[in-house]
Amino acid sequence: MQRSGKAFGSCSGCETIPEKIEGRGGLYLWFPVSHTQNKVISALTKAKLEFLLLEESKCLYIMLEGIAKEKFSALASSALTNQELKETKVLWMREVEQPKLSDFYRSTSLGSFINFSQSDWLLDLLSQERITTHFQPIVYTSDPSKIFAQEALLRGIDEQGNLIPAGRIFAQAESAGIIFQLDALARTRAIQEAKVHEMKELLFMNFSPTSVYDPATCLRRTVNAIDESGIPHSNIVFEVAESRHPPDIAHLIRILEFYREAGFLIALDDFGSGSSNLNLMHQLRPDFIKLDMELIRNVHQDYYKALITEKILEIACKLEIKTVAEGVETVEELEWVRERGATFVQGYLIAKPTSPPIAVTSYIGAEPLPISA
Repeated sequence: MQRSGKAFGSCSGCETIPEKIEGRGGLYLWFPVSHTQNKVISALTKAKLEFLLLEESKCLYIMLEGIAKEKFSALASSALTNQELKETKVLWMREVEQPKLSDFYRSTSLGSFINFSQSDWLLDLLSQERITTHFQPIVYTSDPSKIFAQEALLRGIDEQGNLIPAGRIFAQAESAGIIFQLDALARTRAIQEAKVHEMKELLFMNFSPTSVYDPATCLRRTVNAIDESGIPHSNIVFEVAESRHPPDIAHLIRILEFYREAGFLIALDDFGSGSSNLNLMHQLRPDFIKLDMELIRNVHQDYYKALITEKILEIACKLEIKTVAEGVETVEELEWVRERGATFVQGYLIAKPTSPPIAVTSYIGAEPLPISA
């Protein structure tokens, strides 16, 4: 069994699914300025919700249970700005008592608390592990019937057995502050299912840099799952997508150095979708770049897209970085990227994400399909 030579500690925060906010409890609130506090007090008074102003602790205390939680969440969201929701700190206590010093590690922003309190469906999904992995093939541009790799894509399963798209799941997890747990669980499930399907091709997996505090601890579960599966480290490609939040480059480099030292490969996902991609290319030195599907969409008919995409492919070729054109849906798009040297392609023209993964592809005669969710 392959090992990376690293010693891995525990990261319970990344792996433990938090409990739902249920039953009777109290919410302590600390405000950035008195004006924010006054707005909340005014809203609580109008809504006839009871509260206590704790002068000694310089905070507001609200007893919440049942419908009062929903009522409070609605009025706080309407009364405060996004910045106030972000900067107001809260602590939820199940017992009617003053919080202890050891409780304060659980404090969060009021915005995150509200989003978390509306995430019962997601917490149930994670605690019951009602998630699965679909695989979409990445094929050689020179021969689209030949599969080079499979990308693992998370899907949720609702209580009726219907699939929930990854976009909805990740958006809710990020707003509720539980992206750490979701990201770790998604990677582990992808590895487990790749083992079940005895996958021989490379496995591309997404990961969120914001969900990793320290690589040696936060990624322990992922690396252990890979080692236990028997999948060679050289068959794993971790995809870094440009987040809507500016990346901490120094932290991201540390994460990727950890991956590289362990023998994994690196890809920049959604390349061309943001403003910092060229900087990330030279700072991170990836093995692959995946061109964003919006660049590829009708690239053969759009002069601006064509010029930008052509230059990216040219730069990648000179730097010996392999390229994947994402979201290919028409034969014309395929022919265009093939003629300009894209190494691999991926998209609905080739195959939809499926479970189990397909073994061979056939794109000839396929109808263009809409962009996947």
